[in-house]
Amino acid sequence: MINSSVSCPVPTEQQPVNEYEELKSAWLFRDCAANWRKYGARIVWIYGLSWFIAAPLSAASFAPHKYTVQFLLSSAAGASIGVVLILVRLYLGWSYIRDRLFSPVIFYEESGWYDGQTWTKPEEILTRDRLIVAYQVQPILRRLQFTFAGLAVLYVAGTIIWQIL
Repeated sequence: MINSSVSCPVPTEQQPVNEYEELKSAWLFRDCAANWRKYGARIVWIYGLSWFIAAPLSAASFAPHKYTVQFLLSSAAGASIGVVLILVRLYLGWSYIRDRLFSPVIFYEESGWYDGQTWTKPEEILTRDRLIVAYQVQPILRRLQFTFAGLAVLYVAGTIIWQIL
């Protein structure tokens, strides 16, 4: 909740700082803010679940006992689709919060979609929100970008290995 001498007309659940706190505690999003070990474990867990779906599909195309490398590469690529979809969802959620916190003007709805309003943040709230972006949200977005880059490198490496075969 905003602790300010300024009256804020934005409903509590639509205030950017409260949206940030809610997202930070949501089960899918909270591991992004955790340490690298916990974050990596969650990504590996998602990859493992995706692999259990992708492996049988790959086995239908490449018999594991006959085309082992092709089976492994295709199932790895298929499993990465689940990870990419989750990462996209995480990135979109965190970038939405970043934009809401960073913006000097907040759009909100008082009672429904038909009565949208805007509110200009006072300087103290804008400063606080931008500090949250700089020190809390941006590191999470950089971590997600780094993960995307790592997946891209692995995908290119898999493609090169596939071409060599």
